[in-house]
Amino acid sequence: MNLIKSSEVYNSKTDKIYKSKSLNNANFGDFTLTDYQVFLHLVSKVGGIDRFGKYLQAEQLQTVHTLSAKEFSDLFNADLSNSYKLLRKACKKLIKTSILIEKPDVKAVKEINICAEATYKPYEGEIEIKFTDSIMPYLAQATKRFTLYNLKEISNFGSLYTTRLYELLQDFKTTGWMLVSIEQLRQYFAVGDKLKSYKDFKTRTFAHACQEINDNYDMNLTFEEIKNGKKIVAVKFLFKPTKVIQRLDQNGKVHNEYIKPKAKIKLPKPKPVKHTKNFAQLIDATHEIPRTETEPMQAKNIFMSLLDKMKSKQ
Repeated sequence: MNLIKSSEVYNSKTDKIYKSKSLNNANFGDFTLTDYQVFLHLVSKVGGIDRFGKYLQAEQLQTVHTLSAKEFSDLFNADLSNSYKLLRKACKKLIKTSILIEKPDVKAVKEINICAEATYKPYEGEIEIKFTDSIMPYLAQATKRFTLYNLKEISNFGSLYTTRLYELLQDFKTTGWMLVSIEQLRQYFAVGDKLKSYKDFKTRTFAHACQEINDNYDMNLTFEEIKNGKKIVAVKFLFKPTKVIQRLDQNGKVHNEYIKPKAKIKLPKPKPVKHTKNFAQLIDATHEIPRTETEPMQAKNIFMSLLDKMKSKQ
């Protein structure tokens, strides 16, 4: 295998997810949100370009990568002490789990393992995984049929379904709409035998996901239900498309610049005001009668005047 030296590999300034559309549409079985976040975080470490500015291909990509609890905690706003436990659990899940990838051209479903090795290092506070040779072609940076977005974009989502829906929308980001059957959605969300009724499936998965995406991004994401008779068979998602602007680089080559809907700025919650006095003291303070500097002198003058009148009567 002809690997490029690490000194000749240039990584992006921001962590990016780069994967084939087939992998983006895969069924990840019983992954939890944390399992999937760890997987994506590791995938973001795979990509890069060579010294000529070209994307690395499958045979050039490094298969072994590490992820620390500190990195995970910083990106996903997770408690650091709890992140060690989360990484350990995810490490076990990654080595045991296979994913299902549809191959429409041959009408088959391919099952592949994610990791060949997975190691938890408690003293270093990190995990080290080795991706299988089977999954690496799906992480190669091809020029067509790939999904690309910044890892930070999904860091605030609290649901696996929200993360998965957001990823699926990236394949249609320039169109402003995505049509998908209920059967496909159930595969993408890997619900299996759960949520059998459409109402429960809708409420727990894509309806909730749409709300959470709109809470984080100015996308105006909505959906329309498509019926065949009385049965709902598909859902059409509508949203603000990503703008594409063509620009010339310094070499005179045209490249696309993508301007996505803006993330919403969430203001921090106001901190409670701490008072140095207790409540009873504050109440007493409000009943105090204000005094001026002249009050003691006025009282003395009144007393002396009364005393003079009493003496004159004697």
